[in-house]
Amino acid sequence: MHKFSQVRNLAIIAHVDHGKTTLIDNMLKQTHAFRDNQAEMGQELILDSNDQERERGITILAKTTSVFYKDIKINIIDTPGHADFSGEVERVIGMADGALLIVDAAEGPLPQTRFVLEQALKQNLKMTVLINKIDRTDARPAWVLNQVEELFLSLAQDEAQLHFPVLYGVGRAGKVWSKLPDNLEAQAGLTDLFETIVHTVPAPQADKDRPFMLQVTNLDFDSYKGVYAIGKVLQGQVKKGQTLNILEADRLVGTGQAQFILTSEGLERVEVEVGLTGDIIAITGIDSIKIGQTLADTSVKTGLPMIKLSEPTLKIHLAPNTSPFAGKEGEFVTIRQIEDRLKKEQKTNIGLKIEPANGGFMIAGRGELHLSVLIESMRREGFELEIGKPEVIVKEIDGVKHEPFEELTVEIASEYVGVIVEELGKRYGQMLDSITDDKGIARMVFKISSRNLLGFRSQILTKTRGNGIFASRFIGFFPVEKAKPKLRNGVLIATETGQVTAYALESVQQRGEVFVKPGDQVYMGQIVGVSKVSRDIEVNVCKAKKLTNFRSNADIATVLKPPVVLSLEQALDFLEDDELLEVTPKALRLRKRFLDPDQRVKAKKKASVSF
Repeated sequence: MHKFSQVRNLAIIAHVDHGKTTLIDNMLKQTHAFRDNQAEMGQELILDSNDQERERGITILAKTTSVFYKDIKINIIDTPGHADFSGEVERVIGMADGALLIVDAAEGPLPQTRFVLEQALKQNLKMTVLINKIDRTDARPAWVLNQVEELFLSLAQDEAQLHFPVLYGVGRAGKVWSKLPDNLEAQAGLTDLFETIVHTVPAPQADKDRPFMLQVTNLDFDSYKGVYAIGKVLQGQVKKGQTLNILEADRLVGTGQAQFILTSEGLERVEVEVGLTGDIIAITGIDSIKIGQTLADTSVKTGLPMIKLSEPTLKIHLAPNTSPFAGKEGEFVTIRQIEDRLKKEQKTNIGLKIEPANGGFMIAGRGELHLSVLIESMRREGFELEIGKPEVIVKEIDGVKHEPFEELTVEIASEYVGVIVEELGKRYGQMLDSITDDKGIARMVFKISSRNLLGFRSQILTKTRGNGIFASRFIGFFPVEKAKPKLRNGVLIATETGQVTAYALESVQQRGEVFVKPGDQVYMGQIVGVSKVSRDIEVNVCKAKKLTNFRSNADIATVLKPPVVLSLEQALDFLEDDELLEVTPKALRLRKRFLDPDQRVKAKKKASVSF
């Protein structure tokens, strides 16, 4: 039995860390989606259940949950806020009839907000704006509202989209107001938010008397019910056990039976006998289904056009681990196991393109984060991999080679402006805009090729002591420009296989910063640090002190600097053409493509001759 008489389908849009997931937590709690004694009542970031989402503080996978307000069911579609997950965004935005744009009361709208908002306005979704975190000491809601209005002005398809309700909130406290409050301590809940959603977001424009039709916008899987085909019921209704056509545009590709029909209640999927018009449901029993296909009544012979996605901009080569330590730290090490895992990924992550190449696979995606999330997931599942240097995708347009460009927005204290401008100048970045506010925060916008932007974040973090907000969005393909000069120094390369000693590191650290510590196992050809000079240096980090009866003061204490520990993204940024990243469940190791020094010399000579 359904608990509602009406449906509202709402997408929630926000930049990373603007409070979207925390607000959804409170929407679930205040509508009593959980019993008072359920564990979720004391949790935060309930919807970001994926380990990487919690650790990175971002939403990666689009998810649907629901709350009941009065007799209305509000399906909430939590969209990723990062442009690298545009494949997720482009698909799920089509399930919504309205959208809530959440903007930080201090930072205002940022580039990745712009991308998702642009998609929402193209779909003509009815918009509501929530200026969140108005309790911040640096909050400036009037300025932020002005920035939001300017953003809508630049993106709106027609004048009607420029008129939207504005709410103010402290999402963390579960408080939202329809006007800017004088007292943040006053009693308030989310009633103003729910009332605005109900009156602003239209009911789905779907005819319940026509034959059933649903476009599959997401897939899920469990070992009990198999594949879940998820989408909004665009017309008609579907009953449990009903036979359905599987369509790709105007082509019939097969039939299947709706074994179970499920709808969301809070975070749970609940079995129902009938999937209602306009609701977001999941259908099981059709394991061969693909994202973008249409499920329809057998009387329907023409489906909806397949979903078109933005093109990938970055690619990496991924292959089985070939280092001397291969097979020692992971469970899945063969090319067949990797291939099976990538095929499974491609079913749900359709923004990825995967092709066999050179004993492994060339994987293309929307950016470094998109690709690194996949690599990190596989690593945690027990895979051993080796990864090549990320490369941008170049394509030919009218006989001219074009490469992807991005709009980079930097918000940083004015004292670091010189550092940013100098670094981006080396990378041929073109400044489009620069404003410094009365609090000394500079906001700069640059146009820069994706190729020249690679490695920027990891380099600039040290120069700015971790300050600043850096956000980029893909703006299109433009003619290939000059490549930045090599900005990274050479590396320290291990000459021996064995255990790192403190004695060896004491002298090695005079030559650069090291990535290893005493007791680590290394192999010949492994990169154990970054050199102080531009050339590579071979070092022995396994050298042990010869034992004698003579002891000096120097033997008593060897003081070593702590090793530099690179994250996965930093390690990918670090790579040069002749280097690889070894990824295992226990370690990230940088290495030379050719471990033997003689082979490295031959490869270098061959490359210079061919050049």
